[in-house]
Amino acid sequence: MTEEREFYLEDIPLDEAQARLQHALEQHSQWEPLPGESVALDDALGRVIAEPVWAKISSPHFHAAAMDGYAVSAAVTLGATETRPVQLRVPEQAFPVNTGAPFGEQYNAIIMIEHTQPVGDGVIEIRAPVAPWQHVRMMGEDMVATELVLPANHVLRPHDLGAVAGCGHRRVSVRRRPRVALLPTGSELVHPSDDPPPGTVIEYNSIVLGAQIREAGGEFTRWDMLPDDADAIRSAIQAATADHDLVLVLSGSSAGSRDFTARAVRESGELLVHGVAVRPGHPVIMGMVNATPIIGIPGYPVSAALTGEIFVRPILFRWLGQPAPRYAHIAATLTRKIVSPTGDDDFVRVTVGQVGEQTLATPLKRGAGVITSLVRADGLLHVPRFSEGLDAGSTVDIQLFRAQDEIAHTVVAIGSHDPMLDLLGQYLAVRFPGYRLASANVGSLGGLVALKRDHAHLAGTHLLDPETGEYNLPYIQRTLGELPVHVVTFTHREQGLMVAPGNPLGIASLDDLPRVRYVNRQRGAGTRVLLDYELEQRGIDPGTISGYDREEYTHLAVAAAVASGSADCGLGIRNAALALHLDFIPVTHERYDLVIPKQYVDLPMIQHVLALLADEEFRAAVAAQPGYNVAAMGQQVLP
Repeated sequence: MTEEREFYLEDIPLDEAQARLQHALEQHSQWEPLPGESVALDDALGRVIAEPVWAKISSPHFHAAAMDGYAVSAAVTLGATETRPVQLRVPEQAFPVNTGAPFGEQYNAIIMIEHTQPVGDGVIEIRAPVAPWQHVRMMGEDMVATELVLPANHVLRPHDLGAVAGCGHRRVSVRRRPRVALLPTGSELVHPSDDPPPGTVIEYNSIVLGAQIREAGGEFTRWDMLPDDADAIRSAIQAATADHDLVLVLSGSSAGSRDFTARAVRESGELLVHGVAVRPGHPVIMGMVNATPIIGIPGYPVSAALTGEIFVRPILFRWLGQPAPRYAHIAATLTRKIVSPTGDDDFVRVTVGQVGEQTLATPLKRGAGVITSLVRADGLLHVPRFSEGLDAGSTVDIQLFRAQDEIAHTVVAIGSHDPMLDLLGQYLAVRFPGYRLASANVGSLGGLVALKRDHAHLAGTHLLDPETGEYNLPYIQRTLGELPVHVVTFTHREQGLMVAPGNPLGIASLDDLPRVRYVNRQRGAGTRVLLDYELEQRGIDPGTISGYDREEYTHLAVAAAVASGSADCGLGIRNAALALHLDFIPVTHERYDLVIPKQYVDLPMIQHVLALLADEEFRAAVAAQPGYNVAAMGQQVLP
């Protein structure tokens, strides 16, 4: 029997999709904040007050001494001076009290103990008068009975709990946490593992969405992973609506032969939306089943995370009586052109850095499956629908994920990829807290161009000049011209061919490339320049190499292509080959330099980077990696 295929019902604008869901929630009385529940104060931190807190008693609920000393009637102290002190009998005229203690109605002031002098048995002397109610905490000074202490919809902070207790409450009414059911679907799903079988997918969207739910103040129940079975998914949705405020069906929202969510929602209740004009997150589903909202979450992790941010969290905040979080925004200059789908709202992940007087936004990988693009993102750029994209150099508005202070303390590194830059960033964050390194992999030549445009603090480069055989300096001079730069060696590293374990094709050298499937680096990458140089030396026409035009942007991406079997070999560093358990055929050693415009050398964060190049622990950590030599690390190539 052939399963019925589910196609998109429509592709509606983002604001219309949100409006449809809101209208449905209003019709089912699901748009108002959730009712309250009584909790002990020790359990109330971070919860949202459901009902206003009125003071049951005054605080303090009696007149109290504000100082250690003596309670007196202010009248008996009149006339006291340095030359004509007044003596008071204890306890008849001056009653001993400690801070916070009550005192008799006949007293109306406190003399601080340090302003008294014992002069005999039961007698003290004072040399200055006190005013009525001096050093007295009046009843109700803090809170008066019946006074409003905290309004509804207030998020309880530590000191708020003290105020609630201080005015006579042991418990407080807080909004019930929204209950969300997470239903992961997909026969290919497996639990997180470091050795998942081929053809399986680690299920972690529920982890991301669950964290988003908790961060927004909700709680979630994660169901066991459901197979791609229409009846099983429909039954799970119906069961989840019995005791949850919101049901999220993870994956199965697209239009493939095994995508059953839309059909399950339609057959169980009302299907409101199937397909929203937003990227990533296009195949979003919305509906109502048993008066409970259902949202079908796209399977790709970036789409899932952004769907949680755009559609799920606003509902949770609404149910808790809270406005959606207001993210900080910053104006930035776009470093690369963005091409966007004309009819969609496009949300682009970007890194943000402060280079000189410019705040720069650099787009990250666009793939909806690249969860690390969200990990590395400093912010989000919204390209509205009906815009075909943005040109490099455009001024854009960025919704920040980080504090602006973090952006100002970020080393922006653009250029050649090397895994040791990640290690450098780790040491920078540990050795110099508050500083971090953000890198973008655009190739060695792309890094030099970024420096020329003043788009980076430093660039990593390993460009072999075919005419002189020298590394980096000829390219630096040709590309940067008169720009004064500081060039320092980062490391020497080994380049070679990465091949499948056991080298089943018997690849011995670059001479074998015309008979195998190759995976290349992008134009401008130092590894690509090295390959072209070696091919020319051997008289090999690049056109005879299958896969010469297939480009990847990192050594690890090349290694992954070989490990997956989609290519037979690729040129890269030994470290990347061993990381994916590949065999390695050495070709050459090369010098990898850091190029820093002199105007930035004296910045504290650049000085921290240079200091790490002399750090013995960091040098040892790099030297321990296969294929690296740190003997020249930190040496100046161009002062």
